[in-house]
Amino acid sequence: MENRFYTAFDTERLIVESERDDFRTPFQIDRDRVLHTPSFRRLQSKTQVFWSGEYDFYRTRLTHSLEVAQIGRSICQYLNKTSELLSEDYSIDSDLVEAACLSHDLGHPPFGHAGETALNGLMADAGGFEGNAQTLRLLTERIFTARKSGMNPTRAFLDSVLKYKTLWSELKSVNGGKAPKNHFIYDEQMGYLDWVFDGRDFAIEQTPGKPRDAFKSIECQIMDWADDVAYCLNDLADSVRAGFLTIQKIEQWAEQNECSIDEGSALGDLLKAIRLDRVEPMMGRRIGKYLQAVSLEEDHNWMSGVSNRYHYKLVIDTEIRAESEVFKRLAFDVVFLSTELNQLEFKGNYMLEKLWKLLCDRYLRNEGKMYHLLPDEIAEEIAAAVLSEQKQRLLCDFLASLTDSSTARLYKRLFVADFGSIGDLV
Repeated sequence: MENRFYTAFDTERLIVESERDDFRTPFQIDRDRVLHTPSFRRLQSKTQVFWSGEYDFYRTRLTHSLEVAQIGRSICQYLNKTSELLSEDYSIDSDLVEAACLSHDLGHPPFGHAGETALNGLMADAGGFEGNAQTLRLLTERIFTARKSGMNPTRAFLDSVLKYKTLWSELKSVNGGKAPKNHFIYDEQMGYLDWVFDGRDFAIEQTPGKPRDAFKSIECQIMDWADDVAYCLNDLADSVRAGFLTIQKIEQWAEQNECSIDEGSALGDLLKAIRLDRVEPMMGRRIGKYLQAVSLEEDHNWMSGVSNRYHYKLVIDTEIRAESEVFKRLAFDVVFLSTELNQLEFKGNYMLEKLWKLLCDRYLRNEGKMYHLLPDEIAEEIAAAVLSEQKQRLLCDFLASLTDSSTARLYKRLFVADFGSIGDLV
């Protein structure tokens, strides 16, 4: 049965492809192209909360992405079944939502958000670095590294991962000339933004920054909420198992932040689950509750007449949203700001900074020409680039593609005297 929700505008690809007999829908093809790439598989060794490889049961970027995809599909199916605005032949495509969820962290570098901050600082004079912008770069230009090309996404899929729609230079201008910390796309990606909206300009009230970034397709809104659900619940469960969230720490944090720990409250339920050793089941029930705390409402804007993807808003129950914010604040204050994690973040940043300086000296300033430190294909591409900013972007691509473990191995191979052999792989 044809789904009237989507039109040829939504399924158009960045580059026209020749007709072929394929049993899959355009959005199933998008999902499959992401799923079978090295970039997706590398997520298994990239930090979610704790460094990958610490213990088998801690979530990595890969398991996080799979969980987000499952939650996203379930939200989509729930809306299709319960919303009076949708029907059997007019529904949100769950394959498209799954593709967006699987892809949402593709561009994140080693060592989690700390690595993202480090690379953004190192690229401060060359357009910055942002995990979501890097995801866009991979999907459009770099995901198939063997032939240095993107996956030729559909318009709806590319739009579904565009959490941020403000250029780096626009945010820099708004910030009084200071390089932005996050929530931007690269200036050279303006063409993809134009293509997503078919050359239409943003509404005048959607200025650079939050007003513009809040303008998301319904699939992007679902992906964003699914990511929040996985982050504030599943990552919290990891923090309990790792010993970072204890009864004492939660009670102390609740008192400092005037949050209830009474029976039936969010923190009260968490404390009870810890005492009974039932944290995972408690979080599982919460996931079900969170994904059903959504509904749709119609929206009328400058794109709603062009695509149904902009004709609807995702409405999240206010109490559930507030509860999720409590869990996120708890995780940030007690876990992410802990001395243990900050020490590891410092170490990750230190390794990235040392590698960046060495490789910049060698490949941008031509110091130590006799040493071949990068794989030949990457070195050749950097050498062929004309502008310094282009060379830095390619070098940043390389470092961002590394996993936690491959970054550590490369660092030790280059800087630790008694480590490494001729058989080591990056």
